[in-house]
Amino acid sequence: MEDQMQEITDIVIEMSTTYGFSVLGALIILILGWIVAGWASGATRRALLKSPKFDAMLAGFFASIVKYIILIFTLLAVLDQFGVQTASLLAVFGAAGLAIGLALQGTLSNVAAGVMLLIFRPFKIGDFVEVAGHAGVIRNLSLFTTEMSTGDNVQIVIPNGQVWGAAVKNYSHHDNRRVDLVIGIGYGDNIDTATQAIADVIGQDNRILKDPAHQIVVSELADSSVNLIVRAWCANGNYWPVRFDLVKNIKLKLDDVGVSIPYPQQDLHVISLPENVGAKS
Repeated sequence: MEDQMQEITDIVIEMSTTYGFSVLGALIILILGWIVAGWASGATRRALLKSPKFDAMLAGFFASIVKYIILIFTLLAVLDQFGVQTASLLAVFGAAGLAIGLALQGTLSNVAAGVMLLIFRPFKIGDFVEVAGHAGVIRNLSLFTTEMSTGDNVQIVIPNGQVWGAAVKNYSHHDNRRVDLVIGIGYGDNIDTATQAIADVIGQDNRILKDPAHQIVVSELADSSVNLIVRAWCANGNYWPVRFDLVKNIKLKLDDVGVSIPYPQQDLHVISLPENVGAKS
């Protein structure tokens, strides 16, 4: 029994001596590699942002590439600690490149889509866009994913392949936006009076642009109202404040001039039948 215990102890000591330093070295390399990758990524981002040729999206993308390159070299160094011939390993990967590409085609397509997004630039960091069924502000474009934040500050992470393969509606691309409103007035109200009242409200708002000029036109004779379309241009950043204020101020102004804003309603006519109709014979 003592001989067996001694043999086991010798084996443990031998394995600890043989592989202990390799494991310790691998852990040190892995930790240092992770720290260096994070530091290099941040340094790359800060350095690129100092140049006027690189915006936040480009800086973030290249910082992501630097991070993954360092992590790949870190992994190769860890394998080398255990005696794995990295040169032979790379040769095997090269020979099996087609199979790996097929197995990782989804991941590789995200990388390719990220490159295409950088080349064609359908949006940039800070733009409010609608893409792949989601709407929000672009926060970051990495090697694999696009990060967005919704209006209520919920993070959305979308694979780059889905972003590139979908239609992108960029609300922030142009400097100016048009505010479109539909205002309904009663059939008994004067259209010219309502039009002038709305024009007065628009003219009093300095945020609304003079060029292009605003439009107020009759668009529809609806079931319960005469609908007016109101179109006014403003700076992109003022879109929602202008829209909210126009709705409020137009309602107040129409009240002042005696123009009603009807709501859907139906007239119910009750027909009284003679008492003898329907009686049993």
